[in-house]
Amino acid sequence: MSPFFGSIFWLAVTLGVLVTFHEFGHYWVARRCGVRVLRFSVGFGRAIWRRVGRDGTEYQIAAIPLGGYVKMLDAREGDVDPADRGHEFTAKPVWQRIAIVVAGPAFNLLFTIVALWAMFIIGRPDMAPLVSPDPAGIAAHAGLRDGDRLISVNGNPVTTWSTALEALSNGLLNHEALPVHVRGLDGSERNVVLPLQTLDNSQDIGKGFDSLGLDAYRPAIVDTVRPGDPAALAGVKSGDLITSVNGQAVGDFSEFMKLLPKAAEKSPSVQLGVHRGNQDLTLAVTARRSNEDGTPRWIVGVMGRAGEEATERYAPVPALGQALKATWTSTQTTFNLIGKMVSGQASTKNLSGVVGIAEAANDSAGRGVAWFLNFLAMVSLSLAILNMLPIPVLDGGHLLYYLIELVKGSPVSERTMIAGQYVGLALLFTLMGLAFFNDIHRHFVS
Repeated sequence: MSPFFGSIFWLAVTLGVLVTFHEFGHYWVARRCGVRVLRFSVGFGRAIWRRVGRDGTEYQIAAIPLGGYVKMLDAREGDVDPADRGHEFTAKPVWQRIAIVVAGPAFNLLFTIVALWAMFIIGRPDMAPLVSPDPAGIAAHAGLRDGDRLISVNGNPVTTWSTALEALSNGLLNHEALPVHVRGLDGSERNVVLPLQTLDNSQDIGKGFDSLGLDAYRPAIVDTVRPGDPAALAGVKSGDLITSVNGQAVGDFSEFMKLLPKAAEKSPSVQLGVHRGNQDLTLAVTARRSNEDGTPRWIVGVMGRAGEEATERYAPVPALGQALKATWTSTQTTFNLIGKMVSGQASTKNLSGVVGIAEAANDSAGRGVAWFLNFLAMVSLSLAILNMLPIPVLDGGHLLYYLIELVKGSPVSERTMIAGQYVGLALLFTLMGLAFFNDIHRHFVS
């Protein structure tokens, strides 16, 4: 499947699963509170599938998969038969209405914990937190060296490259000096401080990592050669160790991926030095320009072999503890990011829209079940947090109205609610537009 169609497919799977789970939370609690549910919809717009259940609820899948809704019997939307008033939403006590509103985000939070628990039981394959040869930028100036193993970041132990990246991302977000404990190739341990406060906080975290100059170590061994691409036509084989690009030595696969485009920009005809068995060969490869993933780049059609493996796997009971810990950490990080973007201490360029989510869905699905579960968990958590923001039209906005009702003893006026709807829609469309702009900017400008 091509990256484009793969992204569309896995985005549909992601939204289908998470929206269904979210709306089922509203539906389930509403039914328990005695509210009549008229329609349960996954998606908006015209229905492409519909059936009516024995309970009288209309279940449907709609054409626009960017959300969903649960339509309940509500006196604000029309006349209600006196016989049905006991099953009408606004007739219920305020605490029941609060429970119904909170249930959607709560189910997303529950899904996050369950998905992470399953991920930790299955085991998430990863790489050890080893520093690639010739670290650059801030990492090199701070004293990180070829082959250093990251032991802890900001006092938190790291055992895989992904946990190291998460800790480094938080450091970039906080824009503060970040202490890192490492073990060198000689076995000695030392402390290094990354001066992240010197970076420009108007850039997104991805650009921050570029300035940091830190990559994971992967040997420059070819794992896969794509048939019909330049490397295959030139005779490159799986298992070859790439030793040089146009005579410049290659330390690991990350370095190869940096040297290749620089060489190809000067001339697409590139000389690759490879070691195969007991032979040292020089192969002429003509790189080609590709735009298949949305970003123009030079490729030869090879994939590198993973570095030292470090799989995160736990028994069921410890896995639950790890899932709860990961959920709490990610929740803190998300609120920290939101707070810093609102206060101007972090760039809104960190927002990603549907394009970014689609690409991440396709990438994580390609890395296996555990990685896709991790992706689903993070998106589900983001949906829970986003929906709880006090913005009218979102669950958090409705919750705000009901909390005001609890304090003042009467519902918020209809005029206030209508005004809030307009404000909420404006804010929501602004956020969506900004996220979409960031997606386009990353593809065609950055």
